Amino acid sequence: MSVLHGPVLLAATGLLFGAPLAHAQSQAAEPPRAVDPPVVQTSEDGFSLSSADKAFVLKPRGQLQGDGRFYFDDTDRTGTNTFVMRRVRPILDGTLFGFIDFRFMPDFGNGQPLIQDAWIDFRPGEWIRLRAGRFKTPFGLELLQSDMDNPFIERSLTVDLVPNRDEGLELHGEGQGGRWQYSLAVVNGDPDGTSTDFNGDDSFDLVARVFALPFKGHEPSFLQGLGLGFAVTRGLQFGSATNTGLVPQRSTGQEVIFSYLSNADTGETVVAHGQHLRVSPQGYFYWGSLGVLAEYVRSTQDVQVADARARLRNHAWQASASWVFGGRASFEGARPTKPFDPKTGQGGALEVAARYHALDLDEAAFPRFANPARSVRTAKGFGVATTFAFNRRVRFAVNYHRTNYQGGAPNGGDRKPENVVLSRFQLTF
Repeated sequence: MSVLHGPVLLAATGLLFGAPLAHAQSQAAEPPRAVDPPVVQTSEDGFSLSSADKAFVLKPRGQLQGDGRFYFDDTDRTGTNTFVMRRVRPILDGTLFGFIDFRFMPDFGNGQPLIQDAWIDFRPGEWIRLRAGRFKTPFGLELLQSDMDNPFIERSLTVDLVPNRDEGLELHGEGQGGRWQYSLAVVNGDPDGTSTDFNGDDSFDLVARVFALPFKGHEPSFLQGLGLGFAVTRGLQFGSATNTGLVPQRSTGQEVIFSYLSNADTGETVVAHGQHLRVSPQGYFYWGSLGVLAEYVRSTQDVQVADARARLRNHAWQASASWVFGGRASFEGARPTKPFDPKTGQGGALEVAARYHALDLDEAAFPRFANPARSVRTAKGFGVATTFAFNRRVRFAVNYHRTNYQGGAPNGGDRKPENVVLSRFQLTF
């Protein structure tokens, strides 16, 4: 029986486990599944490294701007002729898991290292995104245009009243192929014309902006590049002697033309103290080679020094027009029809532009909150610009700007006009 029992047992075992064993052997014989290799792309738009399904993307970027500033008819030597690395920015953009976007952008320009952008976007859809971190406050139209794409080397006088970059949360998105855009943000609260790194008090600013291209993708075709918008910020800001919540205003040539009184002047320091409200209607129009951009900014700021208080109403506006030869104009910069070829000397695009802009400071600021012998009451200027775009990423520009002032000199006189030539060689990738 023992002789018969062994074969029977082996046969039964084979019947019971033969199929699983055979399946395991067939699996072991199968070659491992191939992993899709990463995708590397290089183009005029830059470099990128991504997974095959685009769920993970890394985009190393960079921006270099070498500027020259040269002042003419400057007998008081208020400006300094100089070369400067205006912006030196390594940039890392990317996407994680298909729905998380991020950007990290330090800046080593002007000899002052700092972090310009550091944010994360949660993106369940194009119509709704939640951004957290440090980013451009969604307010000023020209400031929201990348400095890589602006036809002028320096932005207009409107940026003296516009918040720059701030920390906070922003809900934003767009719909219908970009026909409408919106932004709602809560941020620490910037003084006019600058950025902050922290909240100097316990309050926050609320920001709202809407922008629409009502004819995009519809007839008539020449109106498809028309964009109109409105932005507002509101908050309470309270400064101190060490962090006033107020900053100087600067000219196109980056010279200080208005500043509030400080302890060094009178033993007293003017500080922000109360409500800060800004509004800005804005718009642009691009059609073929033509580009037009305009905006108005009104900033109402409560200030205090000792027992004196005032609500100052400052405003600024600008209007500019540009024309592109050998390409087309857009809010994203001049687009050459074909890139420049150094071998043939053909290609590239020449953009010419003109701008008029003005800044008006409230008369109530003088003389209790600002020294009329050093701070101007109004600044009005015009500028002309020429930019040669070798391609989307390499540009050379020369600008001339003249700014006239009222006030800002001793004995009730006017500060002398500023005449400055700016040059720039720019590389972005």
